[in-house]
Amino acid sequence: MLATLKGILASLLLLLNTLVLIGPMMLIALLKLVLPGKRLKDACSVAVMWIAETWAEIDKAIFALMTPTHWDIRGGDALRADTSYLVVSNHQSWVDIPALVQAFNRKTPYFKFFLKKELIWVPFLGLAFWALDYPFMKRYSKAFLEKHPELKGKDLEITKAACQKFKGLPVTVVNYLEGTRFTPAKQAQQQSPYQHLLKPKAGGVAFVLAALGEQLDAMLDVTLVYPQGRTPGFWDLLSGRVPKVIVDIRTHEIDPALWQGDYENDAEFRQYVQVWVSRLWQEKDARIGELRAQL
Repeated sequence: MLATLKGILASLLLLLNTLVLIGPMMLIALLKLVLPGKRLKDACSVAVMWIAETWAEIDKAIFALMTPTHWDIRGGDALRADTSYLVVSNHQSWVDIPALVQAFNRKTPYFKFFLKKELIWVPFLGLAFWALDYPFMKRYSKAFLEKHPELKGKDLEITKAACQKFKGLPVTVVNYLEGTRFTPAKQAQQQSPYQHLLKPKAGGVAFVLAALGEQLDAMLDVTLVYPQGRTPGFWDLLSGRVPKVIVDIRTHEIDPALWQGDYENDAEFRQYVQVWVSRLWQEKDARIGELRAQL
C-alpha cells in the first residue's frame, strides 16, 4: 500500500511539472512558428531547450525525493554541452528514458530522437517535438520503392534537410539499434545470437550517420543494466521497486568512413557498417554480463 501511494504521489508530481512547463513551451513554439528571421527562431529554440532541460531537472529532483533508486553512472566524466554526440544504447524499458536524463541532462546538449514524420500531427506533442527541433524522418519500404523507384534516396534527402537546423548548433542524437524494447520472447523469435540483446539494425544508425555524421564529434556507447536481471516498468520506478540502475558510458571516436558511402546501394560499404555494428553489439553483450555479475 505504501509503495502504491508513493507511486501515485510521484506520478502526480511529474504530471504537475509537465502541466506547469508545457504552457510556456507551447507559447514559445507558436512564437517560433510566426516570428520572422533565423536569429529570432534560434532564440526561441534556445528558450524551448532551456524549458525542456528545466523540466528534466525537476523530474530528477522528484525521483530523488520520492524513490530510493541509486543511479550508478559510470564514465562520461568529460561530457560537454558545446559538442555533438551520437548516443547508442540498448533498450529494455520506459525506465531507459529517465536513465538517460540522469546521465546527460545539462551535461550534453538536450538529446533528440529521429521521429516518424506522422508524429508531427499529434496534438500538442507534435508542436512540442517541432519546437524542440526533433528531426522528422520519412522512410520508404523496399516494396514501396520497387513500385516508385523515382523516390529512391528521397527519404535521406528529407532527413538531411530536417537536420540543417543543427548546423552550427551542438546536438545529442539517441539511436536504439534494436529498434524496439528487449523481451525474452522477442529474443527467441529473432533467434538472436546475443545473450542479453536483440539483433541490431545497422540500417538505422547508417541513416543517422549519413544525415549528421560530419557534425558528430563522438559516440557515447551507453549500456543500461537493471538489478536481478529483471526489466522494471515505469510504475516499478515510481513505486520504489528499482533499487539500482547502472548506466555505463564509453566514449568513442566515430570513423569518418562510416558515413562516406551509400548504405542502400553499395554492398561493400553496407557490409563495413554491419561489421562495425556487430562488433559494437558483441562488446555490449559481454559488458552486460559483466555488469550483472556485479549486482
